[in-house]
Amino acid sequence: MKQVKFEYTDSKSFAEKLSEFKKQCSETEKRVFQMYTEDLRPEVFAEVSGAIESVFPDDLYFGCSTSGNIVDCQLVGSISVVCTVFERETTQIKLFQYDTTKMSTDEITAAIVEQTKLNPWVKAIEMYFTIPDGSTTRFCAGLKDVAPDVQIFGAVACSDDITSDDSCVFSKGNGFSEKSILILFYGGEDFYVESINATGWKPLGRKFIVTKSNGSVLQELDGVPAYRVYRKYLNIKNDENFFYNTLEFPLFYEHNNTTILRTPVSSNADDSITMSSDIDVGSVVRMSYGDPVTIVESIKQDSLRIAEFRPDVIHIFSCAARRAFWGDTEPTFEIYPLGGIAPSVGFFSHGEFIRANENLNQHNVTLVIAAMREGEKKNSEVKTVPMDENLQSKVPVVSRMATFVSVVAQELEETNQKLETMNDKLKVAAIIDGLTGLYNRKEIQSRIADSLANVKNQKFSLIMLDIDNFKQVNDTFGHQEGDNVIVALANILNNKQSAYSGSSSAGRWGGEEFMMLLHNTDVSSAALIADLVRQCFVNISFPLARKQTVSLGVTQAREDDTVDGLCTRVDTALYEAKKTGKNKVVVF
Repeated sequence: MKQVKFEYTDSKSFAEKLSEFKKQCSETEKRVFQMYTEDLRPEVFAEVSGAIESVFPDDLYFGCSTSGNIVDCQLVGSISVVCTVFERETTQIKLFQYDTTKMSTDEITAAIVEQTKLNPWVKAIEMYFTIPDGSTTRFCAGLKDVAPDVQIFGAVACSDDITSDDSCVFSKGNGFSEKSILILFYGGEDFYVESINATGWKPLGRKFIVTKSNGSVLQELDGVPAYRVYRKYLNIKNDENFFYNTLEFPLFYEHNNTTILRTPVSSNADDSITMSSDIDVGSVVRMSYGDPVTIVESIKQDSLRIAEFRPDVIHIFSCAARRAFWGDTEPTFEIYPLGGIAPSVGFFSHGEFIRANENLNQHNVTLVIAAMREGEKKNSEVKTVPMDENLQSKVPVVSRMATFVSVVAQELEETNQKLETMNDKLKVAAIIDGLTGLYNRKEIQSRIADSLANVKNQKFSLIMLDIDNFKQVNDTFGHQEGDNVIVALANILNNKQSAYSGSSSAGRWGGEEFMMLLHNTDVSSAALIADLVRQCFVNISFPLARKQTVSLGVTQAREDDTVDGLCTRVDTALYEAKKTGKNKVVVF
């Protein structure tokens, strides 16, 4: 596979160059011509396609509008034409163009999936979109059934005015269109492809939760209209420049197990924001910013991976926002390392696509790289072009400040998380008895009051229990053994709660006294549970205190009860159990 570049100035000289090129061509090789242009006039596309048709009538060609053309990792003229020559007979290429005004998204994706099934040789799908009217989420989801080993990548056509909705594509047999999707299939037994994406953008400031959205319309972040977040933190106005001003501050979040950058398309009168694709309610998002050092380091690492693949050609799709980020002086600065690996062609786009983890996603402010090769890896050493190692000294002050703000925000989030954890522990401590892990008296009494307020709808019973002769245990064996006895009884109550089919609560009433609240339980059932607790406890043998016993009182709540009256009645039942022999259950 090789790449041949043509400098386009006019159709006549272009046709002459094509004729010279044809003399070098073999009859067995396959060719695909790609045209990228910042000039969206239909006659320009007609001139280019006419010249190709006149010299290579059987060859495929396609093209799209751009926000800048890339050839061999350099920004080139407004019109670029490159021919990719496939030298292996086994390599296959097919080209389709789908009119989005005549076919629905579901029909287009179904047709693509069907073609992959009819052509099992397909290893890669390259896509070129005109700027879609709405979200691309449905399109991405529609290609889920493409075989998982098929790589998918591409971009949205653009124009030199990145705030404009103007864009177009064209292809052999289909012509010029402002509302279409181009699909190229590549494959064959000797065809290999590797695709990756890189961002280098870093999260900035605090996290936000998407609390309201409708498809691609982002309505609220943390309950606040989405636009107001951009207004508050970046002072961006809700006007015709909103899209351009937010390009370098996309939302950063995780989706389909991959990091997504998503730029707003427009702000709306109701302070909602229209995005290029759906963002689900519950998504955790942050604003982000481009960090030059991170971008460069990311590309350097990715270039090593691409170099290891030993590609014949490289296709590059870079977001127009990245060009704006680097500025017109060095708009292709970040892709320099790819320059020494293989010939490359690409453009600055309105949005980028790549498949990862079997999911196709649309990205923004992202660099997508597709490396292609025919045959096995070449043995020749490939070196990447070195970048300016002094970049750190050139990092603008705004990037340093953004890093500072981001770190401070992260530290604040960590501090808040610690405070929340401490607060949760304090809340638990306020209702839990420290020794037994059961509710304390205040909490179990509050639960009794709540249950009593609903006793007409749901009956309940109480069990009050007290360890017999507990003072003697403390005086004879010490408080440590006394605590062991108390904890053992608490563990039985905990276990009984877990095993009990109804809802129950247990608390330490005070000292060696405990209370159990049994919902939806009459007095006879409560008495059985109480006796089971008594039997379990008496069967325990402690290291020093040996076997101990417990007395229990049981009563059922009545509609005319007060909390004090109910608690007094169950306490009286317990007192009667103590007075009449202990180690027993008394029901009142």
